[in-house]
This record gives sequence, C-alpha cells and structure tokens, in this order.
Amino acid sequence: MSGALARRTALLAVLAAAAAAAVFPVSPAAASAPQASWVCAPETFSSLSMLRGAMPAGRGDEAREPSLNQTVENPGPQQGRGRGFSANVPTYVHVVSLPDGTGNVSDRDIRNEMRALNAGYSGAEGGYNTGFSFQLAGITRTVNADWYYAGPTTSAERAMKHALHQGGNNALNVYFTTAGPYLGWAYLPSILGSAQAYLDGVVIDWESMVHTSTKYEGQYDLGKTLTHESGHWFNLEHTFFGACNHWGDYVDDTPAEGTPTFGCPEGKDTCSDPGLDPIHNYMDYSFDSCYNQFTAGQTARMQDAWLFYRAP
Repeated sequence: MSGALARRTALLAVLAAAAAAAVFPVSPAAASAPQASWVCAPETFSSLSMLRGAMPAGRGDEAREPSLNQTVENPGPQQGRGRGFSANVPTYVHVVSLPDGTGNVSDRDIRNEMRALNAGYSGAEGGYNTGFSFQLAGITRTVNADWYYAGPTTSAERAMKHALHQGGNNALNVYFTTAGPYLGWAYLPSILGSAQAYLDGVVIDWESMVHTSTKYEGQYDLGKTLTHESGHWFNLEHTFFGACNHWGDYVDDTPAEGTPTFGCPEGKDTCSDPGLDPIHNYMDYSFDSCYNQFTAGQTARMQDAWLFYRAP
C-alpha cells in the first residue's frame, strides 16, 4: 500500500502477529440462555507441538494465538491524531453456535462484552484514553458446526467471513465461535486492500467473554481477549514482539519484554533495558484481571493506523 513503511522483522516467523498462548478446546460449558436477537442488514497453521517449538510460551505453556505470518507495516504519523482524536467504530457481532445451542451467547452477554471493550479503550481501567469507542451496529446468529470449529486460514473461516462480514474498513467484525484451539486471532490492517480483505476482523472464543463460562475462570473470563485482539486489528503488536531488541513492539513507551507473561507476576523484568515488563498492558498475555492499560505510544500507533487504513 503506497505510503506505508513496510518492515519485516528477523523474528517474524517466531513472534508474528500472533505469537503464542492459550488453549485446547474442551467440552464447552453451556452458554448463557439466549435472549431475543436482532440482525442488522449488511450493507495451516502448524500443529500445536510445532507452535510450542517455534514460538515463546504465553498464557501457560500452550499456544494462545496462531501465527498468521503478516508483514508488520508502520504507516507513520498521520494528520488528525492526538489528544483531540475521536473515532466511533461500528461493531458487528456474529454469534456462531452448535445445533445444541452451545455458544449461543445472549444479547446481555454481548452488551457486557461491549462495555468491557469500551472500558479498555477509554482509559476507564487506568490506562490512556485512546479516543476510540465501539458501538454495536448489529448482531447475527448462525448455527453451523463447521464455522464454530473453524481455525485460521481454513476454508471454513473463509466461508464464514464471506457470508457474514459487514460494513467497510472502519467496521469491526467480531466472530464468537470456539476459535479452534485458540482464545482468538485477528489480522493486522495491512490485509486491507488485498484479495483477502474480507478476512479482516476478530475471532474470539465465546468462553472468554465476561463470565459466560467457567472454562477460563479466574484467568481469561473478563472479556479482555477481545480487547487484546482488537489491538492487533488497530495495528498493535505484542509487547514482547521483538523481545529485548531495539525495535520491540514499535512503541517507545512500552518497556522491552523478553517473554510473554502468564498470570500477573509483579516485578517481572526480562530485559536489561530500563523498566519492568509491561504486564498490565492489554498487548501482553497476562490474566484478564491483570490488564488495565494501553499507553500513549500505543494510542498514537493505533490512531495512525486508523487514519491510514480505516477512517471513512
């Protein structure tokens, strides 16, 4: 895309847009009882053992996200970003469930998730106010076992997104499924303008929503997986993306971090550079209860990407 300053890091295969962390699918807990819904009209990867060998551990010793092998792009500062910046993101929620009702989260569950998402981006939990807000634009409900179990880059993912994706480049499409063996994944905005632009969006394990299940109780059940994955949608990398090297996550005010975080270990410090590991940052792999911030530098990067790729 013209104007973009494309950079591929030497560690991209190891720490690409989704370096490592969470979960095998197990028999899912029953979803909250669904309420009446409304619909807004639309306008290979490696095995888990290979992922473990190729990427750093995060969220325990299992893989949280797949490697999507996207090139990191840095569009550079854009006019219009800063403290006066404001953008409302229309958000389309697609609930994909099994025939027995598993995964058919309620409208109330979705509203709770939207509140958690807006709290993170508004700075309400203690971080920087990014200027982004999310407005629910529509809900679709689909019963489809193939799509429910779809993994990234599969034919099932492509079929699901071809059928359900709504809105333009500024619209966030969230697919609540079981997310294959992961907590979720998202594509960086560099996918826009390509033949695969329809894949743009975020896939989330519905059991990581706010108290919809006991599967991740006490770890990943406060809805922050969506906050994390939408950070990738805005062009953020993991805080541990470049480990202790000079470029890190391309953000100056997130201290260098050598490894992903599991839990909430205060005082964790994996690099010799100044500053403790940013374990409270939404782009680490900490427990949901540990997350509370985006930084000013991350905010500037997100705003630049929005203005370059997504602004209507």
